[in-house]
Order: sequence, then structure tokens, then C-alpha cells
Amino acid sequence: MDNLKLMKQIQDNYIDLIYCDLLYGTGRNFGDYQDLKADKKIIEDFYIPRIQEMHRILKPTGSVYLHMDWRIVHWIRCILDDVFEHKNFRNEIIWEYGLGGSGNKEFAKKHDNILFYTKSKDYLFNLQYEPATSNAMKGKMKKMTDVWDIPTLNNMAKERVGYDTQKPKELLKRIVKASSNEGDVVADFFCGSGTTGVVAKELGRSYIMCDISEKAIKISEERLSGI
Repeated sequence: MDNLKLMKQIQDNYIDLIYCDLLYGTGRNFGDYQDLKADKKIIEDFYIPRIQEMHRILKPTGSVYLHMDWRIVHWIRCILDDVFEHKNFRNEIIWEYGLGGSGNKEFAKKHDNILFYTKSKDYLFNLQYEPATSNAMKGKMKKMTDVWDIPTLNNMAKERVGYDTQKPKELLKRIVKASSNEGDVVADFFCGSGTTGVVAKELGRSYIMCDISEKAIKISEERLSGI
């Protein structure tokens, strides 16, 4: 179903964590769904009511992570500043994935943007660590930064389920572990291949997922039934 319709059915202050891999504004028809055009009015008309609903249904201790790329990140950040307030901006996470094309007249585009906001200053956050890379700290752990070097899923990856925009589980694990605890409710209103629900279930969280694509729902249900 349409995610706005679903969100309107959810009570206030109910969700602990929202992650959404948004429509990126490519204007392309992906077969399973029609992407939006990268037009400021179109983006605002579509996302403002949805982000307002995300704010309403999120707990005071909750967090939202919205995933996109360079096409619309500037517009979405302005909307989030208005709805969640600029003071509740936490991070712009850069997902550096490596694969993809490169041009001869610009730098290669090799990352996505994930905007992390909270509903209040009293939000849940579990500090995450990653291996240190410098020789001086070899073998030690350091606090995780806002640049995540996680390979995208290639065509031979075991995780692959036949959905073009599928995201790796490692990416979602970092978000779910950082901004929720066991038993919390995690929501994804653009669930695609269902990775958010799969990770949430594996980590002992409850989940709500939604997508307008029948293929996305079928793949998600199949993945979840196998856990």
C-alpha cells in the first residue's frame, strides 16, 4: 500500500527507529516502481507529508535515517530541518560503496547520503566501534565515524535476491544496532527487498515494513519466512 496511508494508521509516538531507502529522484521507471523526477516541487509535495508523519509516529527517544544520493539530499535536509528541527540533526552519514560508473569530466560518484535526525535531545544511541586502520592502533577498535566503507552487493553476492536496489545487511546492522534495542519497533516505509526487516528480525527487534511494489512485498515475505 502507499506508505502515507499506512503511516496515518499508526498511533503517535509508537516507532523507535525509522530507516527508509527513498526514491532518489532519477525519474526512471525501474519496472517495479516509477521513481520521482528531481524537481523541487515534486520532491517537496511527496516528502513533506511523509516526513511529517514519520515525526508524529516516532517516539521522543526515536531516530530517523533517510537514505538517498546527491540528487535530492539538499532538499530532503531542508525538509528534515523544518519538521525535526535543525537542532535535532545528528549526522550525514556517507556510505562509500566503490562500485559504479565513472565519467571523464567529473569525479566518480561513489557514495550515498544517509541523513540521521532524532525527535529530541533525549534519544537512544548505542555507541558503535570499528577496527582502527592506522598502523599505530592496529588491532584496536575506534569509535565509528560518519563515513562507512561497505561494499555494495555485486551480482555474485550470496545476499542477492533479485531486487535492483537491494542494500547490504551490514549497512542496516550498523543503523539498527546504534539506534534501537532488542524488542524495539523498527519501521521501513520504502522496504524494497526487505533488508531492514531481515536485520531487525535477526537482531531481536519487531518491524513494520511497507512498499507499493508487489514484487518487493513478495521478496520481503520470502526472506523473512526463512529466518
